[in-house]
Amino acid sequence: MPQIDTIIFDLGGVLIDWNPRYLYRKIFNTEEEITWFLDNICTSAWNVEQDGGRSFAEATELLVAKHPDWEEPIRAFYGRFTESFNGAIQETVEILEHIKNKTDYRLYALTNWSAESWPHAMETFPFLHWFEGIVVSGVEKTRKPFHDIYQIVFDRYKVDPEKAIFIDDNHDNIVASKQLGITGIQFKSAAQLREDLQKLGVLS
Repeated sequence: MPQIDTIIFDLGGVLIDWNPRYLYRKIFNTEEEITWFLDNICTSAWNVEQDGGRSFAEATELLVAKHPDWEEPIRAFYGRFTESFNGAIQETVEILEHIKNKTDYRLYALTNWSAESWPHAMETFPFLHWFEGIVVSGVEKTRKPFHDIYQIVFDRYKVDPEKAIFIDDNHDNIVASKQLGITGIQFKSAAQLREDLQKLGVLS
């Protein structure tokens, strides 16, 4: 395997604890109600279109028109979007900090994130400024696992995929990265990530 020189991090679910359940626990009474709502109304398939560039306003109105009986919790999804955050995943931030301060690896981020909420993230999480560059799906109008967004990282930052490691909690995104020649690590916990990076020689 070629010498690794670049580490690319996903953000949500890896470094940032984002989950709409944090918001909807304030709206619904049970986890079962939340699960049904997220499986049937504000679904991940609906939300990911905003990651790809669709506006919050358009997405909200489309869903309200389709499910008028659920208007209030639908509008809460983006109207109270910041309540879906539960801070940083500190153990992973510590790994990122070690790589930044104790190694020579280039650090980038590749995230499925709406352009509209991205400024809030940059203001809220100081460690986002540690990266040499961040590719945001909502800004680029494409998203993981489509290959073109990985290619943006390669071209913009002169990254050789065969010399890069990509860390993401989403299985499909890891599969796509491997198809492009990147060494992929599916994130499940900070402890598991640390162990995998040790095996690859990134951490001692």
